[in-house]
Amino acid sequence: MINVYSYTENKQLKIKKFDQMCDEWLDFIAECRVGKIHEYDIVEGPMADDTIWNFVNDYLSGNISKAVFWEYAKFKHPSHQISFHSMRALECLTYERSENVDDDAVE
Repeated sequence: MINVYSYTENKQLKIKKFDQMCDEWLDFIAECRVGKIHEYDIVEGPMADDTIWNFVNDYLSGNISKAVFWEYAKFKHPSHQISFHSMRALECLTYERSENVDDDAVE
């Protein structure tokens, strides 16, 4: 089941957008991973899947350097994610519908 929402822009929201994986993105997700609170209502950009998270954890624990992280990560093409981090951001969403998904059609 997939829920579909429409988004109504609110220019008063604080939005952070990452166009690609970069040092700033890595630092941001690393800080989030250890529980640091950020000021953004919405964060948009590359999604760290399980493989990327493993690399991030190796980086955070000091097992690999930032340079090695980027060598590993360059072979991964992350999907895109928009995450909503405040009630003000969630209020911009309007539920449209739900759709059944055929498990055989999902990779």
